[in-house]
Amino acid sequence: MSFLVNLGFGLLFGIGLLFSGMSDPAKVLNFLDLFGTWDPSLAFVMGGAVIVTFVGYRLVFRRGQPIAGEQFHLPMHDDIDRRLLAGSATFGIGWGLGGFCPGPALTALGLGASGTLVFVPAMILGMWAARILTDGPARTRTA
Repeated sequence: MSFLVNLGFGLLFGIGLLFSGMSDPAKVLNFLDLFGTWDPSLAFVMGGAVIVTFVGYRLVFRRGQPIAGEQFHLPMHDDIDRRLLAGSATFGIGWGLGGFCPGPALTALGLGASGTLVFVPAMILGMWAARILTDGPARTRTA
């Protein structure tokens, strides 16, 4: 059952990425081009995502337990350190140069977009290298 729930949410997320234009790297790059062909529509997509996430978290945490799991898995740390800043900067630079972030890249890969044939393997290689360079998998705590 958990697999089907995750598959459904993944499909919903992918469809949302397609409708919002996030799977088009030109749209993302135009959003980042403040002094050229700036396209503010991505800000509305992000704003909508923030609102839905804010309301969703409020509703979900009232339940005390996830629908498709035994417990919530939340990060153990909430401090901002050099490792977080370096990872965020690396992610942002890759996102800005490639025009993709991981979710839209996987969605565009399914559509056969040519840029993803280079981006997705490089992303997977980067994720593997980050895992090797750090001290293991992400630490989590239960709520």
